[in-house]
Amino acid sequence: MDVIFGRNKEEHPEPIKAEVKGELPSWLQGILLRNGPGMHTVGETKYNHWFDGLALVHSFTFKNGEVYYRSKYLRSDTYNCNIEANRIVVSEFGTMAYPDPCKNLFAKAFCYLSHTIPEFTDNCLINIMKTGEDYYATSETNFIRKINPHTLETLEKVDYNKYVAVNLATSHPHYDSAGNVLNMGTSIVDKGKTKYVIFKIPSSVPEKEKKKSCLKHLEVLCSIPSQSLLHPSYYHSFGVTENYIIFIEQPFKLDILKLATAYFRGVNWASCLSFHKEDKTWIHLIDKKTKKDISTKIYTDAMVLFHHVNAYEEDGHVVIDVISYPDNSLYQMFYLKNLNEDLEKNTKLTSIPACKRFVVPLGFDKDAEVGTNLVKLPSTTATALKEKDGNIYCQPEMLCEGIELPRINYDYNGKKYRYIYATEVQWSPVPTKIAKVDVLTKKKLSWEEEHCWPAEPVFVPSPDLKEEDDGLILSSIVTSDPRKAPFLLVLDAKTFTEMARATVNVDLHLDLHGVFIPEKDLNTERE
Repeated sequence: MDVIFGRNKEEHPEPIKAEVKGELPSWLQGILLRNGPGMHTVGETKYNHWFDGLALVHSFTFKNGEVYYRSKYLRSDTYNCNIEANRIVVSEFGTMAYPDPCKNLFAKAFCYLSHTIPEFTDNCLINIMKTGEDYYATSETNFIRKINPHTLETLEKVDYNKYVAVNLATSHPHYDSAGNVLNMGTSIVDKGKTKYVIFKIPSSVPEKEKKKSCLKHLEVLCSIPSQSLLHPSYYHSFGVTENYIIFIEQPFKLDILKLATAYFRGVNWASCLSFHKEDKTWIHLIDKKTKKDISTKIYTDAMVLFHHVNAYEEDGHVVIDVISYPDNSLYQMFYLKNLNEDLEKNTKLTSIPACKRFVVPLGFDKDAEVGTNLVKLPSTTATALKEKDGNIYCQPEMLCEGIELPRINYDYNGKKYRYIYATEVQWSPVPTKIAKVDVLTKKKLSWEEEHCWPAEPVFVPSPDLKEEDDGLILSSIVTSDPRKAPFLLVLDAKTFTEMARATVNVDLHLDLHGVFIPEKDLNTERE
């Protein structure tokens, strides 16, 4: 599996024309922009974890039936420092970097002190975020990097901390119909409090400030105090509906004291995360109008989740679909020592992802008896039991097992929907199939091909969309057979049959997340 995980990938900053087999619809015009780790060795030093690799942004541009590929390493401060030193000198979540042994004593001491409250990396390798007319590479730290979606050139570095007091932020923001960005981050021991901060970035700025960034008009909507000052919950995403923001505070927690001393103890920051299986998972519903958490305390059993699928309101209930795990073993499986030729032996999935539906009642009878199921929706088996102390204990409905990296038709985000598009995992945490799941019938369609490892599928709606699944699925496919070139797969989202593939003769990297940018949303300025 070294062909997928271990080897540094070469960048291709100039466009390469792909060989298209099949027929692309004439309306497919725009750029599929993706992000993920591409370099895991710098000089004689290696990263420990796959998620630590230096960000390699790549794109597939669709123009008049042709497809062009290009890729470029994000020129972050992290990248530049590492390349200049010819070794890893900036710490990542799973890899702690230490001073060059040639440094003098003063330089070493300063380096150690600077890690007490760590300044996190700007190696933004997880996703792409749209803010106004700009696009940013993002990770889970307080830094984002603006990029040119045409040329993949790295532009300015932005620190969220200049606009909102957060040390960490998600890589999965939401967008409303006006294009405003909704995101959240964690503020660690700020003024004696640790809290989760929800903020909005407007899609535009006043005419007189046209040259300024939308981030200068960032607005804090509300904050939720952490259950513990020194043990905030880790979270990778959150949910939204028409009237609520959904935050799931899981017992997968970051130990702040361990984080502050990790550098001195010779351990990585990932070791400061731990799963507390005896604790509850708290479900917060923040009312968008009052900007406050609803008064009823809602919880479920301990679980770990990375990705929300969707959420919506129906007949006085909030329906929340997530991909969850019974423990935190998934992260461990992506240490590079496990992702080698013995992949099947070393990374047998012990924790299977499950797509679960939680249903939270809103206007329920306060006088209902203890033990009463307050869920009145006939379409679900999910329950919400009233407890003696007034809390509500939720038990989910299982929608399906074995899927990850979920996407939907984003026009249905926050609304009742029917279809999930995701990668499918079997024996390994690395996807082997692409799946379409019908949450109504629970039927599933799949695409797979031998020696093929698909990336997150992206749904692109048809311009004359009449039904939710009218559109295409795009997924970049890495191959482990040296005789088979990697390609971009194009599926009919309704039938899940292959419409076309665009083969590129490059060493494609397995990416994480990204966006499709329709031609109409692209700034006309070219390289």
